Amino acid sequence: MADDLGDEWWENQPTGTDSSPEASDGEGGGDTEVMQQETVPVPVPSEETKQPKECFLIQPKERKENTTKTRKRRKKKITDVLAKSEPKPGLPEDLQKLMKDYYSSRRSVIELEELNLPDSCFLKANDLTHSLSSYLKEICPKWVKLRKNHSEKKSVLMLIVCSSAIRALELIRSMTAFRGDSKVIKLFAKHIKVQEQVKLLEKRVVHLGVGTPGRIKELVKQGGFNLNPLKFLVFDWNWRDQKLRRMMDIPEIRKEVFELLEMGVLSLCKSESLKLGLF
Repeated sequence: MADDLGDEWWENQPTGTDSSPEASDGEGGGDTEVMQQETVPVPVPSEETKQPKECFLIQPKERKENTTKTRKRRKKKITDVLAKSEPKPGLPEDLQKLMKDYYSSRRSVIELEELNLPDSCFLKANDLTHSLSSYLKEICPKWVKLRKNHSEKKSVLMLIVCSSAIRALELIRSMTAFRGDSKVIKLFAKHIKVQEQVKLLEKRVVHLGVGTPGRIKELVKQGGFNLNPLKFLVFDWNWRDQKLRRMMDIPEIRKEVFELLEMGVLSLCKSESLKLGLF
């Protein structure tokens, strides 16, 4: 009887209120916790979390814009400076200053003083109101008489020095009113050989020469051109090319001009047999 009552007592006990460790640590409770962990939704990244990535991609573009801005801030070219500057007529002081700057690193102080030319060597400068013919008439009013008395070959009475062959042709066309019947020779290198110019100078008397300093210097070196009978040497000083450069703004032309001056021009100026003009 006691065994039967014991079995009934155990069967009538409610399973849900069992406080034994087996009930609390049962497999059923563990399964529910695992299910709850697996069904927890994963948080979706908001749009705010994506913004730093977009900012990181935009940053290189800003750097490129900055580099382009810095590239635009370059030094001004000489053409930009000359385009904004007002044209000023050339003066004898300008030539004297250029000579000192050119020879300062190559000559002593005493030699630099010897390069100074007296004011009497210079003709009246062009005030930018003259054409070439009107300027030449002003500086040489007795040209017709000089031209008739000139009979030496391999030389000219007046020499006009410019920066290019094209400019030389323009000057020859623009001096028609002044030259009259005077013989003119082209002294530049374009399409004309040195020997051809030497033969022309040997054959006939020439009164006017228009050319570039490089070719004139070469003719003097080869003995085909004599500077001693020269009375007027005019530089095409104020004219500017497409880049707004004057002839003395071009390093190669400036170098050739000073080399030409050293080939007897300076000594002729100091002896007052030769006059310099800046057109």
